[in-house]
Amino acid sequence: MPEWTSRVGAAQLAQLLGPQRRGEPAGPRRVPAYRALADGLRLLLLEGRLPVAARLPAERELAAALAVSRTTVAAAFEALRAEGFLRSRRGSGSWTAVPAGRPTPSRSLDPLPPEATGSVIDLACAALPAPEPWLTRALQAAVTDLPPAARTHGDFPAGVPALRQALADRYTALGVPTMPEQIMITTGAMGAVAAVFRLLTARGERVAVEHPSYANVLQLLREAGARLVPVPMAAGLAGWDLPAWRRILRDAAPRAAYVVADFHNPTGALASDEQRRDLVAAARAAGTVLVADETMAGLALDLAPGEQPPRPVCAFDPGGSAVVTVGSASKTFWTGMRIGWVRAAPDLIRGLVAGRAYADLGSPVVEQLALTWLMRGEGWEEAAALRRAEIRENRAALVAALRRHVPDWEFSVPGGGLTLWARTGGLSGSRIAEAGERLGVRVPSGPRFGVGGAFEGYVRLPFTVGGPVAEEAAARLAAAARQVAEGRAPSPETPLGYTA
Repeated sequence: MPEWTSRVGAAQLAQLLGPQRRGEPAGPRRVPAYRALADGLRLLLLEGRLPVAARLPAERELAAALAVSRTTVAAAFEALRAEGFLRSRRGSGSWTAVPAGRPTPSRSLDPLPPEATGSVIDLACAALPAPEPWLTRALQAAVTDLPPAARTHGDFPAGVPALRQALADRYTALGVPTMPEQIMITTGAMGAVAAVFRLLTARGERVAVEHPSYANVLQLLREAGARLVPVPMAAGLAGWDLPAWRRILRDAAPRAAYVVADFHNPTGALASDEQRRDLVAAARAAGTVLVADETMAGLALDLAPGEQPPRPVCAFDPGGSAVVTVGSASKTFWTGMRIGWVRAAPDLIRGLVAGRAYADLGSPVVEQLALTWLMRGEGWEEAAALRRAEIRENRAALVAALRRHVPDWEFSVPGGGLTLWARTGGLSGSRIAEAGERLGVRVPSGPRFGVGGAFEGYVRLPFTVGGPVAEEAAARLAAAARQVAEGRAPSPETPLGYTA
């Protein structure tokens, strides 16, 4: 159950339900009005558009907003209570819930053993092999540049100065003037996110998150004791739902918020310049610090010649107090490099650097020098171009294979990033993942990316395989879906481990 309880108004809930879910039966199969309403509310909950533990309006108030009888609403609420999706207390109203026993994974998939890679198609990790020859060239250059650093103690808590300067120059070239004093190098993006939230928030403080959101960050925040406040994404790939964000920022007043504006993980959504400007303004008004994860920013796949991507979120925060930016070489280059960074106001960077004395002290020097070489020459752009071409081919292969093998699955094809968010035709994503594991394909189910058990009807699929492998992966997923539909798949357990 989420740590923060929201209240959903009758008009807001009526808008979320839409005419087709307000109790009006449609088509030749007439469904009782109360059943249609109960099904609509349950679907909103499982899709994450209605938070778990959200306080619902009174029966009479909701009936008026939906233009149905109070008896219809009362019967729908009773059906949801019987199924475990609603809880009520006399004098306190009713609020949404997740049935006991329904899987609510909070962790991710175990790493796949190397010996299993030949027989299992691993779609748990949204990461690709290193782009060669650029990794080898970068490491060779790093060894050449190493002697000056090797003559020191090697402790660079803020990062190697040359890399801090290279990153500052890159932000400046994007139209966001930046000094090296605004950059701290970290051990991957997760190291950056952990350091930022450790400094900004104490246990028990509220943190707003997109819903769905990146599974590993959700778990990191849970273990840090944050009270997660989920904010639904806009429909399709339209980025953020700004009215929802304004309402949550106003009502919950979270200390910080974690957002992925560039090819969001898992949905692939891209926030527009206008959305970025409006969210920064809303956060500043609420006193909320936005932690913007730019890990996928370099993976725009469909830009036309001369077309520019949206500006960084920090470009809309000229004062530098409302936005902290997290970046990484993991997705654009190679996850194994394990180099990330934070861009923020100099005083916040000084606080982060001081905190490293109690964390990891610093990041590996050789990898920092390799990344510096890439960013100062043409290597970074050429490697990124190779990476985008590979992802583009994999995306086309996976999308075509899914449409052949699971034509009832619904998804929107994102214009960049590494992930596809697929609705599994009304079947349990957790059960499909469990059955798929036995059939030799590993996927993370939707609830891993949600709060309180939402997104049971989804799986996340990365663009990490192509050609015949993508075809076989889709075929195995289709076989898993058939097992679930026929009742031959066991109830899923909650596996532990890692998903990138």
